[in-house]
Amino acid sequence: MKTTALIVAGGSGIRFNNNTPKQFLLIDNKPVLMHTIERFCQLDNIYVVIPKSHFDHWHHLCESNNFNIKHTLVEGGENRFDSVKNGLKKITNTDIVLIHDGVRPCVSKQLINNLINNVEQGLGVIPTLPLTESIRFIENKKSKNVLRKNYISVQTPQCFRYEEINKAYSQDYCDSYTDDASVFEAFGNKIITVDGENQNIKITFPVDLKIASDFLRLQ
Repeated sequence: MKTTALIVAGGSGIRFNNNTPKQFLLIDNKPVLMHTIERFCQLDNIYVVIPKSHFDHWHHLCESNNFNIKHTLVEGGENRFDSVKNGLKKITNTDIVLIHDGVRPCVSKQLINNLINNVEQGLGVIPTLPLTESIRFIENKKSKNVLRKNYISVQTPQCFRYEEINKAYSQDYCDSYTDDASVFEAFGNKIITVDGENQNIKITFPVDLKIASDFLRLQ
């Protein structure tokens, strides 16, 4: 079966107080997004969704870094939902698609293969981790304790049969669609989970660049 990665990289540098989008910041002298793409080089196809205004900059980065892993650029949308939808429309000739955050550069190939091996018709697969800190539910400016064991943290990549997730994205956008799994479920499909990875962090704050660097050196 043919496999495709759809990497979504439309973020900004707001939390970094930095004008450079997070996916273009450097880890060990190479942009975050290049590290991420490398994790999927064993797949049949790679599509990367970024804002159209970043295309020229990305081409320049690829040239200056001698980055030659084959991938197809897709223009991003107004939000993540629209960006994924745009990407799915461009994909051709594949059976399975893994949708991944462009700023998660440390995902292992072992996890990628585990997701692919578990996906089935009508069944999407997502990586999750147990919560390690106490959590509280907030409503009307009041909070109450909830049982941590009843909640899990969700990561990407999230893996689906291509035709099924593409159909699911024919729905109109809804605020409850916080990830691809929620879109998939809303279309009547089911989700199962596999163990995620502590090193599969999402670059959110400046310190995450150093943490990701350490993780990548251990792989």
